[in-house]
Amino acid sequence: MAHDPENPLLVESDLPFAFPPFDRIEPHHFRPAFERGMEAQRREVEAIAAEPAPPTVENVCVALERSGRLLQRVRLAFSNLVGAHTNDALEAIRTEMAPKLSGHSDAILLDPRLFERIDAVHARLDELELDAESRRLVERYHLMFVRAGARLSDADKERLRAMNAELAELATRFSQNVLEEVNASAVVVDSRDELAGLSEGEITAAADAARERDLDGKYVLPLQNTSGQPVLASLEHRPLRRRILEASLARGSRGGEFDNREIVSRVLELRAERARLLGYENHAAYVLEDQTARSTDAVNERLSQLVPPAVRNARREAERLQRMIDEEGDGIELEAWDWPYYAEKVRRAEYDLEQSALRPYLELNRVLEHGVFHAAEELFGLSFSERFDLPTYHPDVRVFDVVDEAGTPVALFLADLYARPSKRGGAWMNAYVRQSGLHGDRPVVGNHQNIRKPPEGEPTLLTLEEVNTMFHEFGHALHGILSDVRYPFFSGTSVPRDFVEFPSQLNEVWGLWPEVLSRYAVHHETGEPLPAELAEKVRAMRRFNQGYATTEYLAACVLDQALHQLAPDEVPAADELMAFEAEVLRNAGIALRVVPPRYRVTYFSHILGGYSAGYYSYIWAEVLDADAVAWFEEHGGLRRENGEHLRRTVLVAGR
Repeated sequence: MAHDPENPLLVESDLPFAFPPFDRIEPHHFRPAFERGMEAQRREVEAIAAEPAPPTVENVCVALERSGRLLQRVRLAFSNLVGAHTNDALEAIRTEMAPKLSGHSDAILLDPRLFERIDAVHARLDELELDAESRRLVERYHLMFVRAGARLSDADKERLRAMNAELAELATRFSQNVLEEVNASAVVVDSRDELAGLSEGEITAAADAARERDLDGKYVLPLQNTSGQPVLASLEHRPLRRRILEASLARGSRGGEFDNREIVSRVLELRAERARLLGYENHAAYVLEDQTARSTDAVNERLSQLVPPAVRNARREAERLQRMIDEEGDGIELEAWDWPYYAEKVRRAEYDLEQSALRPYLELNRVLEHGVFHAAEELFGLSFSERFDLPTYHPDVRVFDVVDEAGTPVALFLADLYARPSKRGGAWMNAYVRQSGLHGDRPVVGNHQNIRKPPEGEPTLLTLEEVNTMFHEFGHALHGILSDVRYPFFSGTSVPRDFVEFPSQLNEVWGLWPEVLSRYAVHHETGEPLPAELAEKVRAMRRFNQGYATTEYLAACVLDQALHQLAPDEVPAADELMAFEAEVLRNAGIALRVVPPRYRVTYFSHILGGYSAGYYSYIWAEVLDADAVAWFEEHGGLRRENGEHLRRTVLVAGR
């Protein structure tokens, strides 16, 4: 393939930290760059497999780590763009490339010559004088190849390749449907009167969203990817609340072009069949073997212990909400679309605190720079300064230099915090460049959220949940920023899925840590700090509504495990999928009418992606999180030496 000097993806960026040249990257650059990247890595891997010299760590495992540089660069740029700012051209490329990339990976992992060399190095592991990271590299490569099917027969390998290609295609279609339908399902409101309870800024934003859809004079309330919708806590108009929640819960399951039931059923069948082919009872057993949980029994036991107390708490909370309804004489029975609205009323009654009263103290820039960044400075000696000379893929994206105490550049950090139709739902951290001593790469990482952008000229005032999410995702970012490994295999968040949430959940804690809260919780107009009594109320109500929150989360965890612990012949057909979901929740004792699962199976993007059989990870990591918080409290809190201990033992080494 001839070199195209006009394609910026084919050469390493000359920008600081190899920052992607987003101002020059066009969709049509990706297809040839992918092809060139796969072709280059095929040549590199062929040379490794055909190497006449005896296999060594250097000429096998380290050589594999050196391979695929171009393809990795293209994949990182592409995956970030399709997640954060996609378009039809990028989605067409994603559809085309998904099975090709799956086939490319399988060609490497199922190459018998390559595995023979890896197996030979692994067999001599105890004889080799290796540093700890190099030894672990050999162990992980060997395990990765075995788990990928390297020991299968040729016929089984062919079947595996076909399944992997189909799964890649289905996962792409699923995520495209989720994004398309969450935009298509935005609720159109005819009358301003129906929006009673929303702030003027929120109403203006809804009118602006309607105008963008050529619906002048109407209002559009976009949906978020979770079942529950934040706007339900404010809306007084009950029929509209019901319409919003029902639209949310119906996504992917009501027929039409975005229906995901058939896709989910087929994915589950293929995953179950693949697990059996690889020698596992089911897909969950396959996934969990390589996590800290190790087994389905361990996860099932943990979930079964947590469900009853969570449900009891949720029922008590529901009774309290019903009492509030009765006291106000509303004459209704509590329903799922009522819960957030009356929970906010109870919060005000019991804590004398309205969420809306906090928002003026939670201005986005202040939270980011004086809260999130401040905690990182206290713990790790990092400082952040915004720069404006690097090209971004959207005007809302901000870029920050990250330097250490000595003034040495450490990383670049991107903050992409506003929602838009071209962005997938939720919040996440991504690496644009992964740290690696082998290649001399320094990290470029980004945090992505879906905060509703206010009208031009107005401040972005956050909810406590959005603040919590910002701290959470920055915990992942720190995992990437502070990574200090030689091999890319272990860079940043490349750790077991049920461990990766530990640093992020620990970082959430600093959001309400008194010395951090006092720095960012300042009234955006008056500059007055959050009154001490409000700060105490905020901390006191941390467990408010936790029965609901834990139950909706556990319901999703239970669904994830139930779906992925099925044998191939047990997978429900597309038209049986929602009934199966309901039966699973009933059997687990977590089918509460007023508490829907955080995600229903047809828009459960986590488990159609990297969290399959792994959504339990958040609550699994809470044990580590609680122990770490206690340790910090015992050792003086946000001190540099404590941060150094966390950095050295958790964040730098890809553990």
